[in-house]
Amino acid sequence: MQLFYNADLTQNDTEIRFSKEESRHIAKVLRKSVGDTLNITNGKGWLFSAEISIADVKHCIATIKTSELQPKKKYSLHLAVAPTKMNDRYEWFLEKATEIGLDTITPIFCDNSERRIIKAERFEKLLQSAMKQSLNCYLPKLNEAMSFKAFIAQDFDSQRFIAHCEETDKASLKSELKAHQDVTILIGPEGDFSSKEITMAIANKFQPVMLGTTRLRTETAAVVACHSVAYTNEL
Repeated sequence: MQLFYNADLTQNDTEIRFSKEESRHIAKVLRKSVGDTLNITNGKGWLFSAEISIADVKHCIATIKTSELQPKKKYSLHLAVAPTKMNDRYEWFLEKATEIGLDTITPIFCDNSERRIIKAERFEKLLQSAMKQSLNCYLPKLNEAMSFKAFIAQDFDSQRFIAHCEETDKASLKSELKAHQDVTILIGPEGDFSSKEITMAIANKFQPVMLGTTRLRTETAAVVACHSVAYTNEL
């Protein structure tokens, strides 16, 4: 199944007009023709089935035949992850975490962060592509980047964890996760969270956890955390 994305589509629409880029992809690359069916999502949970009425490389049009709201997961996962020094590593994390089951991502700037600039527009496109690839009808929300201190000062109605590498008493994330509950997890930069940040997080009710017995890169730790939450909710 091929999944297309249109953020403006609603359950009341009867027709969809594709952009020039998408029209070329549909008519020339995929070789779709009049009468063929396309599957489209608006990233808000709706799955639309549409029949092509005009198959032109410059303006493809389809008539919407059905629309169905897909069920949401029984939990929500929010990852706050420090940008990595190499931008492509962060992009890899966004792609894989979206495929596994990420709901919200907030880039956070920490004491040891080496990168303090993110490419939000590119990140959005990566999230959209990964959503379509995984046939998911819910697009993860990308929040504006913020400081670590500002992030943890917010109100959270969820399980809260901070994964760090300091040699202190920590439980395993897998042993602490509860199924069907919302989760927020902090993942630090290459230099890890500072001792001050860890203390601040604990004071704000974030539980310190470990993700395994080996030391993980930032992007790997984020994907492992994402998978741990998904696995817990599959049991």
